[in-house]
Amino acid sequence: MANEKKMVEQITSMEEDFAKWYTDIVKKADLIDYSSVKGCMIIRPYGYAIWELIQQNLDARFKATGVENVYMPMFIPESLLNKEKDHVEGFAPEVAWVTHGGSERLTERMCVRPTSETLFCEHYANIIRSYRDLPKNYNQWCSVVRWEKTTRPFLRSREFLWQEGHTMHATAEEAEARTLQMLNVYADFFEADLGIPVLKGRKTDKEKFAGAEATYTVEALMHDGKALQGGTSHNFGDGFAKAFDIKYLDKDNKIKYAHQTSWGVSTRMIGAIIMTHGDDNGLVLPPAVAPIQVVVVPVQMHKEGVVEAATKVRDEIAAYARVKMDDSDNSPGWKFAEYEMKGVPLRLELGPRDIEQGQCVLVRRDNREKIFCPLDKLAETIPAVLADITKALYEKAAANRANRTWEAHSLEELCEIAANKSGYIKAMWCGDLECELKLKEQADVSSRCMPFGEEPIGDVCVCCGKPAKKLVYWGKAY
Repeated sequence: MANEKKMVEQITSMEEDFAKWYTDIVKKADLIDYSSVKGCMIIRPYGYAIWELIQQNLDARFKATGVENVYMPMFIPESLLNKEKDHVEGFAPEVAWVTHGGSERLTERMCVRPTSETLFCEHYANIIRSYRDLPKNYNQWCSVVRWEKTTRPFLRSREFLWQEGHTMHATAEEAEARTLQMLNVYADFFEADLGIPVLKGRKTDKEKFAGAEATYTVEALMHDGKALQGGTSHNFGDGFAKAFDIKYLDKDNKIKYAHQTSWGVSTRMIGAIIMTHGDDNGLVLPPAVAPIQVVVVPVQMHKEGVVEAATKVRDEIAAYARVKMDDSDNSPGWKFAEYEMKGVPLRLELGPRDIEQGQCVLVRRDNREKIFCPLDKLAETIPAVLADITKALYEKAAANRANRTWEAHSLEELCEIAANKSGYIKAMWCGDLECELKLKEQADVSSRCMPFGEEPIGDVCVCCGKPAKKLVYWGKAY
Protein backbone atom coordinates (compact mmCIF):
# COMPACT_ATOMS: atom_id res chain seq x y z
CA MET A 1 0.00 0.00 0.00
CA ALA A 2 1.15 3.54 -0.68
CA ASN A 3 1.22 4.46 2.99
CA GLU A 4 4.34 2.32 3.45
CA LYS A 5 6.32 5.26 2.04
CA LYS A 6 7.58 7.60 4.74
CA MET A 7 7.24 11.26 3.80
CA VAL A 8 8.78 12.89 6.88
CA GLU A 9 12.19 11.48 7.67
CA GLN A 10 12.81 13.63 10.75
CA ILE A 11 10.33 11.68 12.91
CA THR A 12 11.73 8.78 14.89
CA SER A 13 9.92 5.53 14.06
CA MET A 14 7.38 4.57 16.73
CA GLU A 15 8.66 1.00 16.61
CA GLU A 16 12.20 2.22 17.30
CA ASP A 17 11.40 4.55 20.21
CA PHE A 18 7.75 5.33 20.97
CA ALA A 19 8.52 8.06 23.52
CA LYS A 20 10.89 9.84 21.11
CA TRP A 21 8.35 9.42 18.28
CA TYR A 22 5.73 11.13 20.45
CA THR A 23 8.02 14.03 21.35
CA ASP A 24 9.06 14.45 17.71
CA ILE A 25 5.42 14.79 16.65
CA VAL A 26 4.34 17.31 19.28
CA LYS A 27 7.33 19.47 18.36
CA LYS A 28 7.48 19.08 14.57
CA ALA A 29 3.72 19.37 14.10
CA ASP A 30 3.89 22.72 15.93
CA LEU A 31 1.64 21.62 18.78
CA ILE A 32 3.81 22.80 21.67
CA ASP A 33 7.01 24.53 22.61
CA TYR A 34 8.92 24.18 25.82
CA SER A 35 8.95 26.95 28.40
CA SER A 36 11.52 28.25 30.87
CA VAL A 37 8.96 27.25 33.52
CA LYS A 38 9.99 23.68 34.24
CA GLY A 39 7.27 21.12 33.66
CA CYS A 40 5.01 23.55 31.80
CA MET A 41 4.32 23.78 28.07
CA ILE A 42 3.45 26.47 25.59
CA ILE A 43 0.51 25.29 23.50
CA ARG A 44 1.09 26.73 20.04
CA PRO A 45 -1.75 27.97 17.76
CA TYR A 46 -2.23 24.65 15.93
CA GLY A 47 -2.29 22.67 19.18
CA TYR A 48 -4.61 25.20 20.79
CA ALA A 49 -6.94 25.09 17.78
CA ILE A 50 -7.35 21.34 18.38
CA TRP A 51 -8.18 22.04 22.04
CA GLU A 52 -10.68 24.74 21.03
CA LEU A 53 -12.53 22.25 18.81
CA ILE A 54 -12.56 19.68 21.62
CA GLN A 55 -13.86 22.36 23.96
CA GLN A 56 -16.57 23.55 21.55
CA ASN A 57 -17.82 20.04 20.91
CA LEU A 58 -17.91 18.99 24.55
CA ASP A 59 -19.33 22.31 25.71
CA ALA A 60 -22.31 21.86 23.36
CA ARG A 61 -22.79 18.32 24.65
CA PHE A 62 -22.69 19.50 28.26
CA LYS A 63 -25.18 22.31 27.70
CA ALA A 64 -27.56 19.89 25.97
CA THR A 65 -27.80 18.11 29.36
CA GLY A 66 -28.57 21.31 31.26
CA VAL A 67 -25.03 22.27 32.35
CA GLU A 68 -24.10 25.95 32.86
CA ASN A 69 -20.58 27.37 32.79
CA VAL A 70 -19.12 29.36 35.68
CA TYR A 71 -15.65 30.44 36.77
CA MET A 72 -14.04 29.99 40.18
CA PRO A 73 -10.92 31.67 41.64
CA MET A 74 -7.60 29.96 41.08
CA PHE A 75 -6.52 30.37 44.73
CA ILE A 76 -7.85 28.24 47.58
CA PRO A 77 -7.20 29.17 51.24
CA GLU A 78 -5.49 26.35 53.14
CA SER A 79 -8.29 26.25 55.73
CA LEU A 80 -10.84 25.66 52.97
CA LEU A 81 -8.79 22.91 51.37
CA ASN A 82 -8.45 21.18 54.75
CA LYS A 83 -12.21 20.87 55.28
CA GLU A 84 -12.35 17.49 53.50
CA LYS A 85 -9.65 15.22 54.96
CA ASP A 86 -9.46 12.51 52.27
CA HIS A 87 -9.48 15.10 49.51
CA VAL A 88 -6.59 17.14 50.86
CA GLU A 89 -4.51 14.06 51.62
CA GLY A 90 -4.96 12.86 48.06
CA PHE A 91 -3.67 16.11 46.56
CA ALA A 92 -1.13 17.22 49.19
CA PRO A 93 1.99 15.96 47.35
CA GLU A 94 1.07 17.91 44.19
CA VAL A 95 -0.11 21.22 45.65
CA ALA A 96 1.67 24.46 44.75
CA TRP A 97 1.49 27.03 47.56
CA VAL A 98 1.44 30.83 47.47
CA THR A 99 3.05 32.21 50.64
CA HIS A 100 3.58 35.88 49.79
CA GLY A 101 1.54 38.69 48.30
CA GLY A 102 4.11 41.10 46.94
CA SER A 103 6.75 41.41 49.66
CA GLU A 104 4.42 40.54 52.53
CA ARG A 105 3.95 37.05 53.92
CA LEU A 106 0.31 35.94 53.79
CA THR A 107 -1.40 35.22 57.09
CA GLU A 108 -2.76 32.04 55.47
CA ARG A 109 -1.23 30.07 52.65
CA MET A 110 -3.14 29.83 49.38
CA CYS A 111 -2.88 26.83 47.11
CA VAL A 112 -3.08 27.20 43.35
CA ARG A 113 -6.09 25.06 42.46
CA PRO A 114 -5.26 21.42 41.71
CA THR A 115 -9.05 20.99 41.35
CA SER A 116 -11.96 23.09 42.57
CA GLU A 117 -14.25 20.89 44.68
CA THR A 118 -13.72 22.99 47.80
CA LEU A 119 -14.48 26.28 46.03
CA PHE A 120 -17.63 24.92 44.47
CA CYS A 121 -18.71 23.50 47.82
CA GLU A 122 -18.21 26.82 49.57
CA HIS A 123 -20.27 28.53 46.88
CA TYR A 124 -23.02 25.89 46.95
CA ALA A 125 -23.28 26.20 50.75
CA ASN A 126 -24.01 29.91 50.23
CA ILE A 127 -26.66 29.58 47.52
CA ILE A 128 -28.53 26.32 48.21
CA ARG A 129 -31.38 26.64 50.70
CA SER A 130 -34.35 24.68 49.33
CA TYR A 131 -35.12 21.72 47.07
CA ARG A 132 -36.15 24.40 44.57
CA ASP A 133 -32.47 25.38 44.29
CA LEU A 134 -31.54 21.89 43.05
CA PRO A 135 -30.07 20.54 40.92
CA LYS A 136 -27.09 22.80 40.32
CA ASN A 137 -25.27 21.68 37.17
CA TYR A 138 -22.13 23.81 36.88
CA ASN A 139 -18.94 23.40 34.87
CA GLN A 140 -15.83 25.49 34.40
CA TRP A 141 -13.11 25.58 31.73
CA CYS A 142 -9.82 26.58 33.31
CA SER A 143 -6.25 25.57 34.07
CA VAL A 144 -5.08 23.70 37.16
CA VAL A 145 -1.67 23.15 38.71
CA ARG A 146 -0.28 19.88 40.03
CA TRP A 147 3.41 19.74 40.87
CA GLU A 148 4.25 16.61 38.91
CA LYS A 149 7.77 15.22 39.18
CA THR A 150 7.86 13.63 35.71
CA THR A 151 6.23 15.55 32.88
CA ARG A 152 5.44 14.96 29.21
CA PRO A 153 3.60 17.34 26.84
CA PHE A 154 -0.19 16.97 27.05
CA LEU A 155 0.01 13.76 29.07
CA ARG A 156 1.34 15.15 32.34
CA SER A 157 2.39 18.73 33.00
CA ARG A 158 2.44 21.00 36.03
CA GLU A 159 -0.17 23.29 34.55
CA PHE A 160 -2.78 21.98 32.13
CA LEU A 161 -6.12 22.96 30.68
CA TRP A 162 -9.29 21.07 31.48
CA GLN A 163 -12.94 21.26 32.32
CA GLU A 164 -14.35 20.32 35.69
CA GLY A 165 -18.04 19.79 36.20
CA HIS A 166 -19.47 20.03 39.73
CA THR A 167 -23.14 19.30 40.32
CA MET A 168 -25.40 19.15 43.37
CA HIS A 169 -28.53 17.02 43.67
CA ALA A 170 -31.32 16.34 46.11
CA THR A 171 -30.92 12.56 46.20
CA ALA A 172 -28.28 9.88 45.88
CA GLU A 173 -30.14 8.44 42.89
CA GLU A 174 -30.06 11.74 41.01
CA ALA A 175 -26.34 12.13 41.69
CA GLU A 176 -25.58 8.63 40.47
CA ALA A 177 -27.65 9.21 37.32
CA ARG A 178 -25.72 12.43 36.56
CA THR A 179 -22.38 10.69 37.23
CA LEU A 180 -23.14 7.99 34.68
CA GLN A 181 -24.72 10.44 32.24
CA MET A 182 -21.51 12.45 32.01
CA LEU A 183 -19.41 9.30 31.69
CA ASN A 184 -21.54 8.37 28.69
CA VAL A 185 -21.10 11.87 27.22
CA TYR A 186 -17.34 11.37 27.37
CA ALA A 187 -17.51 7.87 25.92
CA ASP A 188 -19.65 8.99 23.00
CA PHE A 189 -17.33 11.90 22.25
CA PHE A 190 -14.26 9.67 22.29
CA GLU A 191 -15.81 7.10 20.01
CA ALA A 192 -18.04 9.12 17.66
CA ASP A 193 -15.81 12.19 17.21
CA LEU A 194 -12.27 11.17 18.13
CA GLY A 195 -12.47 7.66 16.69
CA ILE A 196 -11.05 6.22 19.93
CA PRO A 197 -12.74 3.13 21.43
CA VAL A 198 -12.96 3.24 25.22
CA LEU A 199 -13.68 0.90 28.08
CA LYS A 200 -16.31 2.19 30.50
CA GLY A 201 -16.14 1.00 34.05
CA ARG A 202 -15.60 1.72 37.73
CA LYS A 203 -12.26 2.36 39.39
CA THR A 204 -11.17 0.31 42.38
CA ASP A 205 -11.14 2.06 45.75
CA LYS A 206 -7.35 2.39 45.48
CA GLU A 207 -7.62 4.21 42.15
CA LYS A 208 -10.71 6.31 42.81
CA PHE A 209 -10.64 10.09 43.24
CA ALA A 210 -9.73 11.33 46.73
CA GLY A 211 -12.97 11.95 48.63
CA ALA A 212 -15.25 10.14 46.16
CA GLU A 213 -17.66 7.34 46.94
CA ALA A 214 -17.23 5.98 43.40
CA THR A 215 -15.14 6.93 40.38
CA TYR A 216 -16.08 5.86 36.86
CA THR A 217 -13.68 6.07 33.94
CA VAL A 218 -13.28 5.84 30.19
CA GLU A 219 -10.01 4.06 29.40
CA ALA A 220 -8.33 4.09 26.01
CA LEU A 221 -5.51 1.89 24.72
CA MET A 222 -2.67 3.59 22.91
CA HIS A 223 -0.82 2.23 19.88
CA ASP A 224 2.02 0.92 22.07
CA GLY A 225 -0.33 -1.05 24.30
CA LYS A 226 -0.29 1.31 27.29
CA ALA A 227 -3.58 2.53 28.74
CA LEU A 228 -4.59 6.17 29.06
CA GLN A 229 -7.31 7.37 31.41
CA GLY A 230 -9.38 9.52 29.07
CA GLY A 231 -11.88 11.03 31.49
CA THR A 232 -13.43 10.39 34.87
CA SER A 233 -16.79 10.96 36.54
CA HIS A 234 -17.12 10.87 40.33
CA ASN A 235 -20.02 10.37 42.69
CA PHE A 236 -19.16 12.16 45.94
CA GLY A 237 -22.32 11.16 47.76
CA ASP A 238 -22.94 13.58 50.64
CA GLY A 239 -19.38 13.52 52.04
CA PHE A 240 -18.41 16.97 50.81
CA ALA A 241 -21.88 18.30 51.66
CA LYS A 242 -21.41 17.26 55.29
CA ALA A 243 -17.90 18.72 55.42
CA PHE A 244 -19.10 22.04 53.97
CA ASP A 245 -22.60 22.04 55.49
CA ILE A 246 -24.47 22.07 52.17
CA LYS A 247 -28.05 21.47 53.31
CA TYR A 248 -31.48 22.18 51.91
CA LEU A 249 -35.11 22.11 53.05
CA ASP A 250 -36.86 19.28 51.20
CA LYS A 251 -40.50 19.00 50.14
CA ASP A 252 -41.26 17.03 53.31
CA ASN A 253 -40.08 20.04 55.35
CA LYS A 254 -36.94 18.22 56.55
CA ILE A 255 -33.36 19.49 56.37
CA LYS A 256 -31.18 17.19 54.24
CA TYR A 257 -27.67 17.10 52.85
CA ALA A 258 -27.20 17.48 49.10
CA HIS A 259 -25.39 14.92 46.94
CA GLN A 260 -22.53 15.90 44.68
CA THR A 261 -20.81 14.81 41.46
CA SER A 262 -17.66 15.89 39.67
CA TRP A 263 -16.35 15.00 36.20
CA GLY A 264 -13.51 16.15 33.98
CA VAL A 265 -11.29 15.74 30.94
CA SER A 266 -8.14 17.62 30.02
CA THR A 267 -5.64 18.42 27.29
CA ARG A 268 -4.30 14.90 27.70
CA MET A 269 -7.02 14.06 25.15
CA ILE A 270 -4.68 15.55 22.55
CA GLY A 271 -2.03 13.09 23.70
CA ALA A 272 -4.59 10.30 23.30
CA ILE A 273 -5.28 11.38 19.71
CA ILE A 274 -1.57 11.42 18.88
CA MET A 275 -0.83 8.02 20.42
CA THR A 276 -3.94 6.29 19.09
CA HIS A 277 -3.97 7.49 15.48
CA GLY A 278 -0.53 8.93 14.71
CA ASP A 279 1.99 7.22 12.46
CA ASP A 280 5.60 7.66 11.41
CA ASN A 281 4.66 10.60 9.18
CA GLY A 282 3.11 12.59 12.01
CA LEU A 283 -0.35 13.37 13.27
CA VAL A 284 -3.50 11.70 12.01
CA LEU A 285 -6.36 13.89 13.17
CA PRO A 286 -10.00 12.81 13.38
CA PRO A 287 -11.95 15.31 11.24
CA ALA A 288 -14.13 16.55 14.13
CA VAL A 289 -11.13 18.18 15.84
CA ALA A 290 -8.91 18.89 12.84
CA PRO A 291 -8.30 22.68 12.54
CA ILE A 292 -7.92 22.10 8.79
CA GLN A 293 -10.14 19.33 7.44
CA VAL A 294 -9.21 19.84 3.79
CA VAL A 295 -6.06 21.43 2.39
CA VAL A 296 -6.17 22.54 -1.24
CA VAL A 297 -2.78 22.28 -2.98
CA PRO A 298 -2.62 23.88 -6.46
CA VAL A 299 -0.13 22.02 -8.68
CA GLN A 300 1.89 23.88 -11.35
CA MET A 301 0.74 27.23 -10.06
CA HIS A 302 2.63 29.05 -12.80
CA LYS A 303 0.17 27.70 -15.35
CA GLU A 304 -2.66 30.05 -16.24
CA GLY A 305 -5.91 29.59 -14.34
CA VAL A 306 -4.62 27.08 -11.75
CA VAL A 307 -4.62 29.38 -8.71
CA GLU A 308 -7.94 30.90 -9.73
CA ALA A 309 -9.55 27.46 -10.08
CA ALA A 310 -8.09 26.33 -6.74
CA THR A 311 -9.38 29.48 -5.05
CA LYS A 312 -12.86 28.83 -6.38
CA VAL A 313 -12.75 25.25 -5.10
CA ARG A 314 -11.54 26.42 -1.69
CA ASP A 315 -14.35 28.95 -1.41
CA GLU A 316 -16.95 26.32 -2.29
CA ILE A 317 -15.58 23.83 0.27
CA ALA A 318 -15.62 26.52 2.99
CA ALA A 319 -19.41 26.20 3.08
CA TYR A 320 -19.21 22.72 4.65
CA ALA A 321 -15.65 22.06 5.87
CA ARG A 322 -12.69 23.83 7.46
CA VAL A 323 -10.42 24.40 4.48
CA LYS A 324 -7.09 26.03 3.69
CA MET A 325 -5.38 26.66 0.34
CA ASP A 326 -1.59 26.63 0.28
CA ASP A 327 -0.47 28.80 -2.63
CA SER A 328 2.97 29.47 -1.14
CA ASP A 329 6.08 29.05 -3.29
CA ASN A 330 7.06 25.82 -1.52
CA SER A 331 7.15 22.73 -3.74
CA PRO A 332 4.12 20.41 -3.89
CA GLY A 333 6.23 17.66 -2.29
CA TRP A 334 7.07 19.89 0.66
CA LYS A 335 3.41 20.80 1.07
CA PHE A 336 2.32 17.16 0.93
CA ALA A 337 4.79 16.30 3.70
CA GLU A 338 3.86 19.36 5.79
CA TYR A 339 0.15 18.57 5.88
CA GLU A 340 0.83 14.90 6.41
CA MET A 341 2.82 15.95 9.46
CA LYS A 342 -0.05 18.12 10.70
CA GLY A 343 -2.55 15.30 10.26
CA VAL A 344 -4.92 17.13 7.89
CA PRO A 345 -7.56 14.47 7.08
CA LEU A 346 -7.94 15.24 3.37
CA ARG A 347 -5.65 16.77 0.74
CA LEU A 348 -7.08 18.11 -2.51
CA GLU A 349 -4.65 18.33 -5.44
CA LEU A 350 -5.61 20.41 -8.46
CA GLY A 351 -3.46 20.91 -11.56
CA PRO A 352 -3.94 21.95 -15.22
CA ARG A 353 -4.88 18.46 -16.43
CA ASP A 354 -7.38 18.05 -13.56
CA ILE A 355 -8.99 21.36 -14.49
CA GLU A 356 -9.31 20.27 -18.12
CA GLN A 357 -11.02 17.06 -17.01
CA GLY A 358 -13.25 18.82 -14.45
CA GLN A 359 -11.89 16.81 -11.53
CA CYS A 360 -9.40 16.85 -8.68
CA VAL A 361 -7.47 14.30 -6.64
CA LEU A 362 -8.45 13.73 -3.01
CA VAL A 363 -5.85 11.99 -0.82
CA ARG A 364 -6.85 10.57 2.57
CA ARG A 365 -4.40 11.07 5.43
CA ASP A 366 -5.32 7.86 7.22
CA ASN A 367 -4.52 5.42 4.42
CA ARG A 368 -3.26 7.61 1.53
CA GLU A 369 -6.03 6.37 -0.75
CA LYS A 370 -6.41 8.56 -3.85
CA ILE A 371 -9.90 9.45 -5.00
CA PHE A 372 -10.49 11.07 -8.40
CA CYS A 373 -13.50 13.26 -7.79
CA PRO A 374 -15.47 15.42 -10.26
CA LEU A 375 -15.42 19.05 -9.14
CA ASP A 376 -19.21 19.20 -9.18
CA LYS A 377 -19.38 16.24 -6.74
CA LEU A 378 -17.14 17.66 -4.01
CA ALA A 379 -20.03 18.84 -1.81
CA GLU A 380 -21.29 15.28 -1.41
CA THR A 381 -17.97 13.45 -1.61
CA ILE A 382 -15.90 15.36 0.96
CA PRO A 383 -18.32 15.05 3.93
CA ALA A 384 -18.77 11.35 3.14
CA VAL A 385 -15.02 10.76 3.00
CA LEU A 386 -14.44 12.66 6.25
CA ALA A 387 -17.09 10.55 7.98
CA ASP A 388 -15.47 7.39 6.61
CA ILE A 389 -12.07 8.50 7.91
CA THR A 390 -13.46 8.72 11.45
CA LYS A 391 -15.03 5.28 11.05
CA ALA A 392 -11.78 3.82 9.74
CA LEU A 393 -9.74 5.36 12.56
CA TYR A 394 -12.11 3.84 15.11
CA GLU A 395 -11.97 0.40 13.49
CA LYS A 396 -8.17 0.43 13.33
CA ALA A 397 -7.91 1.44 16.99
CA ALA A 398 -10.50 -1.18 17.99
CA ALA A 399 -8.51 -3.85 16.15
CA ASN A 400 -5.34 -2.78 17.97
CA ARG A 401 -7.18 -3.09 21.29
CA ALA A 402 -8.58 -6.50 20.41
CA ASN A 403 -5.14 -7.74 19.39
CA ARG A 404 -3.64 -6.49 22.65
CA THR A 405 -6.23 -7.81 25.11
CA TRP A 406 -5.26 -10.95 26.99
CA GLU A 407 -6.73 -13.19 29.69
CA ALA A 408 -4.91 -14.42 32.78
CA HIS A 409 -6.14 -17.10 35.18
CA SER A 410 -3.14 -17.29 37.54
CA LEU A 411 -0.56 -14.93 38.98
CA GLU A 412 2.18 -16.63 37.01
CA GLU A 413 0.26 -16.24 33.76
CA LEU A 414 -0.48 -12.57 34.45
CA CYS A 415 3.17 -11.83 35.26
CA GLU A 416 4.30 -13.64 32.10
CA ILE A 417 1.89 -11.63 29.92
CA ALA A 418 2.85 -8.35 31.57
CA ALA A 419 6.56 -9.05 31.05
CA ASN A 420 6.35 -10.09 27.40
CA LYS A 421 3.25 -8.52 25.87
CA SER A 422 1.59 -5.13 25.89
CA GLY A 423 -2.04 -4.18 26.33
CA TYR A 424 -4.90 -5.02 28.66
CA ILE A 425 -4.93 -8.13 30.83
CA LYS A 426 -8.38 -9.35 31.87
CA ALA A 427 -8.33 -11.18 35.19
CA MET A 428 -10.61 -11.86 38.14
CA TRP A 429 -10.04 -10.14 41.50
CA CYS A 430 -11.20 -10.84 45.04
CA GLY A 431 -11.56 -7.15 45.91
CA ASP A 432 -8.76 -7.04 48.48
CA LEU A 433 -6.27 -4.18 48.36
CA GLU A 434 -3.46 -6.58 49.29
CA CYS A 435 -3.88 -8.46 46.01
CA GLU A 436 -4.08 -5.25 43.99
CA LEU A 437 -0.82 -4.04 45.53
CA LYS A 438 0.81 -7.42 44.94
CA LEU A 439 -0.04 -7.31 41.24
CA LYS A 440 1.47 -3.84 41.05
CA GLU A 441 4.63 -5.03 42.79
CA GLN A 442 5.13 -8.30 40.92
CA ALA A 443 3.72 -7.51 37.45
CA ASP A 444 4.05 -3.70 37.40
CA VAL A 445 0.40 -3.30 36.36
CA SER A 446 -2.39 -1.19 37.80
CA SER A 447 -6.12 -1.75 37.76
CA ARG A 448 -7.58 0.25 34.89
CA CYS A 449 -11.27 -0.40 35.55
CA MET A 450 -13.94 -2.89 36.47
CA PRO A 451 -15.82 -2.86 33.15
CA PHE A 452 -19.56 -2.54 32.73
CA GLY A 453 -21.47 -5.40 31.16
CA GLU A 454 -18.73 -7.98 30.74
CA GLU A 455 -19.11 -11.57 31.88
CA PRO A 456 -16.68 -13.07 34.45
CA ILE A 457 -13.87 -15.20 33.03
CA GLY A 458 -13.51 -17.31 36.17
CA ASP A 459 -14.59 -17.55 39.78
CA VAL A 460 -11.31 -17.20 41.70
CA CYS A 461 -8.92 -14.29 42.20
CA VAL A 462 -5.94 -14.32 39.84
CA CYS A 463 -3.68 -13.37 42.73
CA CYS A 464 -4.74 -15.28 45.87
CA GLY A 465 -7.13 -17.95 44.59
CA LYS A 466 -9.97 -16.83 46.88
CA PRO A 467 -13.51 -16.35 45.48
CA ALA A 468 -13.49 -13.53 42.94
CA LYS A 469 -15.81 -10.54 43.09
CA LYS A 470 -14.94 -8.51 40.01
CA LEU A 471 -13.50 -8.78 36.52
CA VAL A 472 -10.74 -6.18 36.17
CA TYR A 473 -8.75 -4.87 33.24
CA TRP A 474 -5.12 -4.52 34.33
CA GLY A 475 -2.33 -2.83 32.44
CA LYS A 476 0.54 -0.39 32.31
CA ALA A 477 -0.58 3.17 31.87
CA TYR A 478 0.51 6.73 31.14
